[in-house]
Amino acid sequence: MGLPNILTCVRIVFIPLFVWLLLSSAGEGLTETGEVTRRWWALAVFALLMATDQVDGHLARKYRVITDFGKLADPIADKALMISALVCLNVLGELWWWVTAVIVVRELGITLWRMVLARRSMVVPASQGGKLKTVLQTLAVALYVMPVGGLITWAAHGVMAVAVVITVVTGVQYLVDSRREN
Repeated sequence: MGLPNILTCVRIVFIPLFVWLLLSSAGEGLTETGEVTRRWWALAVFALLMATDQVDGHLARKYRVITDFGKLADPIADKALMISALVCLNVLGELWWWVTAVIVVRELGITLWRMVLARRSMVVPASQGGKLKTVLQTLAVALYVMPVGGLITWAAHGVMAVAVVITVVTGVQYLVDSRREN
């Protein structure tokens, strides 16, 4: 199984905890006594799960323990966490549904497209733009989850707007690049 695959499984198992913490925290912020609320815990769990994504990938490459399970489960864990976060933010009324729809269509579309190409023995590596997309989506979600409002909310909107543009551009770029190679 290996440590990278264990970390991937841990990410998948803890997604429901993140969802529960976020959805059950509607309207919460710091209490008058300064106690940490579920919303802050949701942010901590989200940050930890996203960090384990970086750690498991690094360990798999460093120790050359890249497995077929990891190749399949890691992107599933990534997309499950991000889509769960976006849908929760929609349910809470903090993010427009169309943003989630654009991101989900791109993510699932490119994933299916990669699977089709993989059946033809063609590997599509992650691009720098794809990595930037992930960073921007992660930062935007983290900003939305923070229960502080004000400028942070405006920053979340701005980062998410850039993330959506990069998400669409990189999706189109993957398709254009693959057509050039065929």
